[in-house]
Amino acid sequence: MTAVPTSSAATMTADAARKPPVRFHPLRRLRIERWTMTHAIAAAIMGCLAVLATFDAWQDIYELAWHETTITSPDGDPGGEYSHIFLVPLVAVWMVFARRLRIRHCKPIGTLLGVVIAAVGWAVHMYGYYHGYQTLWHGGAVLVLLGCVLAVLGKAALFRFFPAVAVLAFLIPVPPYYRMKIAQPLQTWTAEVSQTILELLGAKVTRLGDNLNVNGHAVMIVEACNGMRMVFSLFLVSYAFSFGLPLRNTVRFIVLLASPITAIICNVIRIVPNAYAYGYVSRDVGDLLHRYLGWLMLPVSFLILLGVIKLLRWAMVPVMKFSLAA
Repeated sequence: MTAVPTSSAATMTADAARKPPVRFHPLRRLRIERWTMTHAIAAAIMGCLAVLATFDAWQDIYELAWHETTITSPDGDPGGEYSHIFLVPLVAVWMVFARRLRIRHCKPIGTLLGVVIAAVGWAVHMYGYYHGYQTLWHGGAVLVLLGCVLAVLGKAALFRFFPAVAVLAFLIPVPPYYRMKIAQPLQTWTAEVSQTILELLGAKVTRLGDNLNVNGHAVMIVEACNGMRMVFSLFLVSYAFSFGLPLRNTVRFIVLLASPITAIICNVIRIVPNAYAYGYVSRDVGDLLHRYLGWLMLPVSFLILLGVIKLLRWAMVPVMKFSLAA
């Protein structure tokens, strides 16, 4: 072995002494080239702080959704106009999970965009609060939450996971005026289609406006089953279905545009046996069907969407972005 000269060893010791000591930087893990668990924890903390800063708006959103879901209407309908809000976080998580492989390509850059979105959201939130615009008050709170999360994760979270971000808009309760604008035509179409099907089944049906009379018994369920109480929930199911699969964008838009039709079909499936039971069996059986058939419409809508995809494939219409080898 060759010994290191004494002069060389002394030089190495002097160089080591001149080097500054390695210090731990608390934000070092936030400056690397991809997301880490530290980013996830920091984003969760920022999201919690955003909710605390706009807590009154989030509490109002929760009370609207929970009150409308738990309060039973006079006709026995347990559903609510805003019950779909509880589905939004589940759909958003599913959208992220379906795109989880993109995480490896995401860098924590462009965080200034999150700061801008949070500032705009705070301005909208305060404007809605002081001027009495409930939608702006709620929508601003959602923007503040989004901006705080993007301030940690960067712009990649917005562009690479845009479907998960866009679905957050359904956290904002729709004002009653616009709900009625959507509900009224759905209610009329549902009553007309239900009357036609019941007449084909041999039932004695008359319709006065949007109310049905089956075999001399008034059936006051069309208003409760007008489709508005399920149209947003079914739209969320369609949204999760279309953006959770590698479908072509044209097929995705077809699925989303068909959501009102799906809502009418599901409502007719729900109303026809209810109305028949009210008119020819007993009111107790009708109430029982009316109470529990509504919960089955979400899986029924999912099966309808699967049928649409099967029909498109049968018609040799390209459905998926990537064709699998036979």
